[in-house]
Amino acid sequence: MPRPRKWRKVCCLPDTNLFGPLNSPSDMADAVTMTVDEYETIRLIDLNRFTQEECANQMSVSRTTVQGIYNDARIKLADSLVNGKILVIDGGEYQLCESRGNGCTRGGCRRNRRGGR
Repeated sequence: MPRPRKWRKVCCLPDTNLFGPLNSPSDMADAVTMTVDEYETIRLIDLNRFTQEECANQMSVSRTTVQGIYNDARIKLADSLVNGKILVIDGGEYQLCESRGNGCTRGGCRRNRRGGR
């Protein structure tokens, strides 16, 4: 019997969860679905410039798990951009950050950070 999956810590949900080309009709049947934890790895590594190790600490998973999540997210993002598919961010096995208004204790929470990093 496989080990149960660990919940991935996510600081915030995306403000918008639907992206796509503006110059073609929307076809949800061919949409690419990115999970919230995949979105979080893209946000932390590419936008916030975290290393995979820092991202793993932030999400409370191993570095190799982050590497797998990140690779899957990049493939989905590329498929959406290159092939003009709608990108939907939804689902996944995640747990939202517990800190509410006191600042994130993990250091990467967009909700409580002022300005860019």
